[in-house]
Amino acid sequence: MTGRLHLLILDINECLENKDTCGPNAECNNTLGSYSCICNEGFVTSTGVDIFIFGQGVTCEDRNECVDNTTICGKHTQCINTSGNYSCVCNPGFGLKSGKAQVTGNRESCEEITDQKATTDQTATTDSEDAQGAKDLCKMNKFICGGNGTCHNATNSGHRCACHAGFTNYGDPQGRCTELNCDTFASEKHLKMVIPGLQDVVALMRTSCLKLNESNTAEQVDGEALLETLLSAIDRLLSGGPLKNNKEVSVLLDLVETALRIIGPLLKHPETRRFQIHTEVELLVQRNASSPQGPLTLSSTHAQLDSHWETAAGDTSYPGFATVSLLSYKGLEKSTNHSFSGLQAQEGHSFQINSKVVTATMSNKDTSFLKEPVTFTFSHLKESDEGNYTCVYWDELGEGTWSDRGCFLVQSNATHTVCSCYHLSSFAVLMSLYEFKDTFQLQLITWVGLSLSLLCLFICILTFSLIRSIRSTRNTIHLHLCLSLFIANLIFLVGISRTESQAGCAVVAGLLHFFFLSVFCWMCLEGVQLFRMVVLVFNTTFRPLYMMAGGYGVPAVIVAISALANAKGYGTERHCWLNLEDGFIWSFFGPVCIIIMVNVFFFLITVWKLAQKFSSLNPDLDKLRKIKAFTITAVAQLCVLGTMWIFGCFQFEESTLAMSYLFTILNSLQGVLVFLMHCLLSKQVREEYGKILDSICALQKTKYSEFSSSQSSNSKSQTSKSAQNTRESQI
Repeated sequence: MTGRLHLLILDINECLENKDTCGPNAECNNTLGSYSCICNEGFVTSTGVDIFIFGQGVTCEDRNECVDNTTICGKHTQCINTSGNYSCVCNPGFGLKSGKAQVTGNRESCEEITDQKATTDQTATTDSEDAQGAKDLCKMNKFICGGNGTCHNATNSGHRCACHAGFTNYGDPQGRCTELNCDTFASEKHLKMVIPGLQDVVALMRTSCLKLNESNTAEQVDGEALLETLLSAIDRLLSGGPLKNNKEVSVLLDLVETALRIIGPLLKHPETRRFQIHTEVELLVQRNASSPQGPLTLSSTHAQLDSHWETAAGDTSYPGFATVSLLSYKGLEKSTNHSFSGLQAQEGHSFQINSKVVTATMSNKDTSFLKEPVTFTFSHLKESDEGNYTCVYWDELGEGTWSDRGCFLVQSNATHTVCSCYHLSSFAVLMSLYEFKDTFQLQLITWVGLSLSLLCLFICILTFSLIRSIRSTRNTIHLHLCLSLFIANLIFLVGISRTESQAGCAVVAGLLHFFFLSVFCWMCLEGVQLFRMVVLVFNTTFRPLYMMAGGYGVPAVIVAISALANAKGYGTERHCWLNLEDGFIWSFFGPVCIIIMVNVFFFLITVWKLAQKFSSLNPDLDKLRKIKAFTITAVAQLCVLGTMWIFGCFQFEESTLAMSYLFTILNSLQGVLVFLMHCLLSKQVREEYGKILDSICALQKTKYSEFSSSQSSNSKSQTSKSAQNTRESQI
């Protein structure tokens, strides 16, 4: 007996057993031994796949048709996204002939609505009913307020939108209700992060923004007063000098952009222009039932913006108004003239800002990438035909830096540069500067020359301080001159490039300022001393207290006043020296020029008096010749040191590379030249050097003779001992 076992295999329909197998907004399709999930129409998967199964972590999310296709609704319409679908509604002031609220197909288009008025007494009732029907915009278009407010008919103005909490139409009561985000001003933590000078204006902006959110009207907020408060706060901040770091710059620019977007619709006049000490701003406002069209231009003293009202209003969600603003800063370029980490300079070149910094804003919420670029025309701070210019914007990512992404150079000449940018932010123009070539050769000359100068100055200091026979008022002046120059060169050699610490670099710059001024002050005292020797023969000495006050006190007063007036002028991005951009360098060159002119005056009188005395019969010719030698040496010293700094003024361009070599050579070898003029060319000092050398040679000769005599006596004693030993052995 045989039997057969039959197995019946049945497919399990997972879609019937569990209706939520695929999750919400998805359709389950059963297959043999399995199933598949597909998102419903109007939804897309979170990972981008078309088919998925449970357990893969895939969900169906709403597809925003309004974003995917910005022209999906046509002209004079607004696209409103809904869950799984979308709807098209007419803009304020437009409607459908059919009277429907939504556009149902391509055959219908939104047309401008006009009020009907009664023309005769016979048809007054009928016409009144027709006019009322035409004015009943709330029934004609349920989304006339943007879906975020309630529409109310108004007798005169057609309709009024009462916005829901968190939305406002402060630009126009008939306009759509749009979301007003006060997060920038509402956070207490953010207030503490803001620059101290801006906390008051941030608090005021916060209060005004919250009023707009709560009252849904602009009647309680004065846009002109807000603008004045903002500009005054920026003035106070920039009047304190450059900002501390890039983070403060980013906070300031972000605050200004957000504030101008809020202030723009609150202004009563179509055009508003304000001038302050450190700011200049122009704002334009258009209030129309339909989106404005046509070109627009904003301008300031140093910049101009050209665009179109279509760009300012945006493609979607037109709120019934459009605004655009341009704010120019006076002085902010100093705070950002070192922030070039986001750019790549050509080899041998560096960047420098050559325009004012401007901030541009629009009511268009989506300005990260514009379909049509905005054009900026910048005036150059420094005219140059040979410069290479770069259009940049302030990138707030990280600590903040200049970047050229999305901005392009259209054209430029010696005075202006035209830029085209596909986004809005804060902008400027950079000029590429030539950096000196042969840097290694210049550094080698500096190191070798300064090392020789320090050695020679050290010998001068020992000479004038230790040799008593040459001590005099004039040599005391030489001693302190060499001492000041020695310390200045030593600090220059060790710390001129130590820019890692801003505070340390400022200290180095201050010390260099003091000691180099001290060198010129002691030179001035030498000129005065020569004048007293020749003209005021009866009084040829200086009191030590007076000399110290003139040689060290005057430079200390100048440096103290300079530091109090502009402490940030000490130290630059590349060198620990005085800032060359804001004229602060004249706190050094000014006193130096005055000292040189005073010395030239004294030397001319001295030479004139010497010529008179040499022409007459004077028995004391030796003294006169000595004074003449002193004068020639002092004049030569003034020419060398004064000429050195004159060459230093002309070493900032490519065409003056020879000037750079001359400045480096004279600067590094000035200690050698001082040693040559005051020691080697001085007969009195040479005689003392000769005496010292003679004494050293005599000492060496004495030691040698003593050594020779001791050696001979030792040899004689050894000879006698050997002879004695020989005799003893013979005996």
